[in-house]
Amino acid sequence: MHPYDGRVVSNFIRQAVSNEPITIFGEGDQTRSFCYRDDLVDGIIAMMNGPADFVGPVNLGNQGEFTIRQLADLVIELSGSRSALIKKPLPADDPTRRQPDITLARRHLGWEPKVPLREGLAKTIDWFRTIRLTDYRPPTPNYS
Repeated sequence: MHPYDGRVVSNFIRQAVSNEPITIFGEGDQTRSFCYRDDLVDGIIAMMNGPADFVGPVNLGNQGEFTIRQLADLVIELSGSRSALIKKPLPADDPTRRQPDITLARRHLGWEPKVPLREGLAKTIDWFRTIRLTDYRPPTPNYS
């Protein structure tokens, strides 16, 4: 995971471990489902080793649904951060709900995620604390 990949988990954790304000859009009521990387890798391996008569496509993810506000609050709690939440306008194209249907993965691959959000976030926060964020800053574009 790149700390500056622009995804909500990396953004929130990076902001929290630096005690910077955490930005949420709208009230943070939009929902997302978060899958820990180990579960996703296990799902990909299950698909590669799956039955020959099942070629997909198949959704891999976690059906546990959380609001963006819940995610922000949990990241602050787990990191011990002093970050405040700041709200920005909700983009018009921001989906209000994202939740994968993993029925086919369960049925054909015997796969489902195992790592709860709290546990996956704690591991990810620990990793963020081991790196120097300045080593990951994207290079400044050179338009000359």
